[in-house]
Amino acid sequence: MTPKTEESGGGIGGTRERATPGSATLEERVSGALVGAAVGDALGGPVEGYSPDQILQRHGGRVHGVVGPWNGDDWRTARPIAPYHKGDGHVTDDTLMTHALIRVYATVRDHLDAYAVADHLVPDLMTNPRWIPELEAEALPLQRVFLAEKWLVARIHYGHVDPREAGVGNIVNCGAAMYMAPVGLVNAADPAAAYAEAIDLAGAHQSSYGREAAGVFAAAVAAACAPGATPDSVVAACLSLAKDGTRAAIEQVCEVAARHRDFESALTPIRDAVAPYDTVGPDYRQPSLAARRPSRLHAIEELPVALGMVVTAGGDYRHSVLGAVNYGRDCDSIATMAGAVTGALGSPVPDEWSKRVAEASRLDLWSPATALTEVAREIFEKDVHRRRAHERAFAGLGGR
Repeated sequence: MTPKTEESGGGIGGTRERATPGSATLEERVSGALVGAAVGDALGGPVEGYSPDQILQRHGGRVHGVVGPWNGDDWRTARPIAPYHKGDGHVTDDTLMTHALIRVYATVRDHLDAYAVADHLVPDLMTNPRWIPELEAEALPLQRVFLAEKWLVARIHYGHVDPREAGVGNIVNCGAAMYMAPVGLVNAADPAAAYAEAIDLAGAHQSSYGREAAGVFAAAVAAACAPGATPDSVVAACLSLAKDGTRAAIEQVCEVAARHRDFESALTPIRDAVAPYDTVGPDYRQPSLAARRPSRLHAIEELPVALGMVVTAGGDYRHSVLGAVNYGRDCDSIATMAGAVTGALGSPVPDEWSKRVAEASRLDLWSPATALTEVAREIFEKDVHRRRAHERAFAGLGGR
């Protein structure tokens, strides 16, 4: 079912559409978030690592949809991308990890913690071959994921580290945050609960501001699911929970983003706003010596920028994702996050994009949403039962 929409102004790329406030159901928000994240991931993949100026020159203008590999037919051998077929609608590891986490929820059918990562996610990455779009082959997900995700296997499976502490020592990046949308969705409309669950779960993967970003992104998705949610209410929920440099970066970026109505004018100001908090530095492919190290003063770049694009676009899916894609740098993850938040808000994902990405990636983008919606309902019922039991016990103590 497609939520009702209304026009909401102009801007680069055509007329904006957004869901009528409060009209989207749980099923629509879950589907919008997960399909929206996957499509954003696929659109951002081929231009990941490049600057807005490089993207402009390479494509003869801004990217406005699915594009081919940066190096054309030479993608198999051209460095630094080889051997991955990024582009042509192929999702990346962001979506592979998101779907893996959904499978864990479908197995556990309750809230997750770091031990669920050890008991279910790690074995799934190691032992179950799946179709990997960028490799155009069936392979273990472990053979595709980045080093920061391989860390999960090294530390937990081989190192036998306590899952709650396994993230300590990993590079601090967006590796855990990029697949936390399902946590926000099973805690729909309860950002504080989403934040707490993601912080617990992500302890197996990340530390410092990487772990913090995972919690805040989950909270953003949960806040976006609330009836009547807006970009402003999502940002407010994030700021109420975020700590240290993550909070400061979100506040600064979103304050700047609110002054713009199209992503073209916002690209440089948003980058300038997040730069003091970003440890990677101006050249994304040549990180600074301080890059990705623990800090209370810094933040990952991806989440604040994604929220900034959501604010600039007024919550519109198409404009948020295109802004994220054309920002460059780690834009597949930025567009994944922007797509998840705007999809959860109820802004429709363009059919021409979702169908093309699903076909090109040979993935059913909708079945994981159906499965997670069912699990979310079950978890809610368990939460209600647990809450009622607590209320009875507390009343028995004379607490009320």
